[in-house]
Amino acid sequence: MSGVGEKVSGTTKTPADFLKSIRGRPVVVKLNSGVDYRGILTCLDGYMNIAMEQTEEYVNGQLKNKYGDAFIRGNNVLYISTVKMTVADGA
Repeated sequence: MSGVGEKVSGTTKTPADFLKSIRGRPVVVKLNSGVDYRGILTCLDGYMNIAMEQTEEYVNGQLKNKYGDAFIRGNNVLYISTVKMTVADGA
């Protein structure tokens, strides 16, 4: 793929479109330190600052802590990924 956006059924989808589309959905946020945070994405700004609800902190794949709300500074974010829904999750 040569461009920034991905062509889907006649429209171009940019990374910003993707980020807007995942608000309110379960995500995994991986930090530069290797720590994962899993929860519901509630807010995201242009600096990749992230607000999440129902957040769980995973270190080396092990659940370490649970938070009601979490705020992550954007310069610590390596990537944001959506969580695949399973039949057990209601998909």
